Order: sequence, then C-alpha cells, then structure tokens
Amino acid sequence: MALSTAEREQFLAEPHIGALSVLERPDRAPLTVPIWYQYTPGGELWVHTGPDSRKGRAIEAAGRFSLMVQRTEPTVRYVSVEGPVTRTAPGDREISREMAARYLPPDKVDDFVEYEQTQLGVHIAIYMRPEHWVSADMGAV
Repeated sequence: MALSTAEREQFLAEPHIGALSVLERPDRAPLTVPIWYQYTPGGELWVHTGPDSRKGRAIEAAGRFSLMVQRTEPTVRYVSVEGPVTRTAPGDREISREMAARYLPPDKVDDFVEYEQTQLGVHIAIYMRPEHWVSADMGAV
C-alpha cells in the first residue's frame, strides 16, 4: 500500500541508513552507496560527503541523485526520493555535529566530529529537493 504524503515524509525523517544512487558514467549502472542523511518533512534532504569523493564528484556532474531508505519491522516499508541538487554548503563542525547526533549515541558524537574534522578532511553538505517519490508499506512478512 502506498504511503500518504505525511507518512512518507515522516518515515524519511527517521534516522535510517540511506542508499544513495547517482549516475557516475553513462556506460554503467548508477553508483549506489550507503550514507547518512538528514531530512525534515517538507524541506530539503541533505547528505554530507567529501567534495572529491566518487559520490561527491558524480553528484556534482549529474546535478541530481536518489536516496532510498527501508525497514523490515514491524512492517516492510520503504521510501525512495529523487531530485535536483539545490545547493551545496561548506562542511563545518555544526553540520558534522547535527549529522552525527542523528545516528550516534550522545557520548560518541564529539569523538566522531573530531575524527571527521581531523582525519577525513573537507566535507560539503549537498542539498536535494525531493521531486519524485516512491513509497510503500507492504505489511508484515
């Protein structure tokens, strides 16, 4: 059963691990990688990555990407969105902290932010406006 607009937006706002897909080369299937993301119902979705990463370069070239999230319990449910990049912003400690706090226990956030800032290098936030949605709840399995 398809989800209502409110249901799909609320599900996407939950902290699932996303599967980001972006066309990297015309002779290959899309690059698909797991990623943390942030979304507020009715707003933009954003991801945080290195500007020189494969996905960062591919998103810049394509100008759009898709993201799919899913769960298996208590019912099988998924939401997939696709849309254009609306903007990018330089990464900083605030952005890193917001993303890390979404996925990690509070006592692990500061260590992760420090690791990201000192070991992983420059990051950017890439914002996307969800334009096309596919969603369903297929019930209990």
